Amino acid sequence: MLLIGTLALYAPVSGLQFTSWDDPEYVTDNPQVRAGLTGHGFLWALTSGHAANWHPVTWLSHMADVQLFGMKPGPHHLTNAVLHAATTVLLFLFFAGATGAVARSAFIAAMFAVHPAHVESVAWIAERKDVLSGFFFALTLLSYRFYVRNPVPARYALVFLLTAIGLMAKPMLVTLPFVLLLLDVWPLKRPHTDWPKRIREKLPLLALSLASSAITFLVQQSGGAVARLESVSFLARLSNAALSYVRYVYELVWPWKLAVVYPYSPPQSLAAFVAAAGLLAATIFAVRNLESRPQPAVGWLWFVGMLVPVIGIVQVGSQTIADRYTYLPFVGLFVAVASLRIPHTVAAALVLACAALTWRQIPVWQDNLSLWGNALAVTTGNYQAHASYASALSDAGRTEEAIRHYRESLRIMPAFPQAHTNLANALARMGRREEALTHYRESLRANPREPLAHNGMASALDDLGRLDEALAHFREAVSIAPDYADGHNNMAAVLVKLNRANEAIEELRRATQLRPDSALFHFNLGQVYRQQGMVAEARRELDAAARLDPQFRR
Repeated sequence: MLLIGTLALYAPVSGLQFTSWDDPEYVTDNPQVRAGLTGHGFLWALTSGHAANWHPVTWLSHMADVQLFGMKPGPHHLTNAVLHAATTVLLFLFFAGATGAVARSAFIAAMFAVHPAHVESVAWIAERKDVLSGFFFALTLLSYRFYVRNPVPARYALVFLLTAIGLMAKPMLVTLPFVLLLLDVWPLKRPHTDWPKRIREKLPLLALSLASSAITFLVQQSGGAVARLESVSFLARLSNAALSYVRYVYELVWPWKLAVVYPYSPPQSLAAFVAAAGLLAATIFAVRNLESRPQPAVGWLWFVGMLVPVIGIVQVGSQTIADRYTYLPFVGLFVAVASLRIPHTVAAALVLACAALTWRQIPVWQDNLSLWGNALAVTTGNYQAHASYASALSDAGRTEEAIRHYRESLRIMPAFPQAHTNLANALARMGRREEALTHYRESLRANPREPLAHNGMASALDDLGRLDEALAHFREAVSIAPDYADGHNNMAAVLVKLNRANEAIEELRRATQLRPDSALFHFNLGQVYRQQGMVAEARRELDAAARLDPQFRR
């Protein structure tokens, strides 16, 4: 029932599209992933810090989807749904096997399956890392239970291996050794006198977590995802963390008005103090009752502990809370709720109510317009949602509406480089290039290493005939982002105008290597070859363009 019910609930994801929110970085504009499973791609997955993360198992999973299904979004979404359903069953098997309480274990697993806060993790292709790490997390719990029943090295090796794979899917699992210590108390009920042994037993797993944490911090810091500690005061981060815990508990109870991005609001001193006091009191109470009332205590500490990596003490990105962060931590709260021994009819009603809200939430992820339109409908002062909704409007050809939303985004957050860049792009398409240049400059003032702003500014300068300036910005764009295929292609066009055909050929070769499935890049390279009298090379590239896109045959 859990398996079939979860798959049926999430069946509509097969009709969802790719979104503009991280899906390009992870799949649609990622040449390594678009190539499918290759030897080069395998090495890249193991060594790349792309998207400010090191998660090679996740990259290989996306590559496998492309290898099997191509670039159709439906099967990519269904892979997420299947992983989510499998994790649901594995969680049930773990809790039912460890406790013998089938009904309560089914409730925990069912709430994990149907809670609407988890729609973001399942319906968003770029969050494959969530459902994949969740799958290996649940496998680890099962293997750990088998190890506890018969603690032999081979079974421990399996726990170690699954933990390592899970961490390579998403480093959120760095708290797994802590969770296993909690499970020793309940439901595995290992002897109280064995605490030193239990802690020593987790040291190899802790070493994995520390290594994953170090790699993640270095990759995210080099990618600019980690805010400098002095830019956000430690007290502010602690205050926000306490409030975030309260918001997540509220979201568990009242999962209404969910959005892909929530606007940041500075914590109020009194609210932060009350939240921190309540959080501390609940945690102390749980620790003191760990032996006498283990299930609710373990559930609460699971929730508090698993959220630590994403609660904002080390600030990653601009978001302070996100639905996807609840994916595994909420299991702890479901465990605590299950300890209340609520009547079966009430439990069933809760599951059905959450399933109804999830069914309602899934279509929000249909496409960019619905995703960002929903974010604007359920939040206020959301500059990211205004900018992203504007991009969706622009893609739909509704440029004037898009410009209004870009301007609203900049009214809320004047130094938002993405909004400046995209507003400039929209203005440039309307022929308002001088006004566009102003916003490109503002974008680069806020973030001098933004390749899209350099590329856009270069294109506007090219249109104005300022070729040398344009070339300088194109070079800056591809030096910042060497894998930026469009930048190489655009720079080649300027080099042709400057009668530097050999350099243009090199740039176009680089573009076609990065995007071998781009008919336009092959066509452009073929045209330059033809102009240089390189007939055989021109025919090869033009034939490649025609194979990829029939419109180039003429």
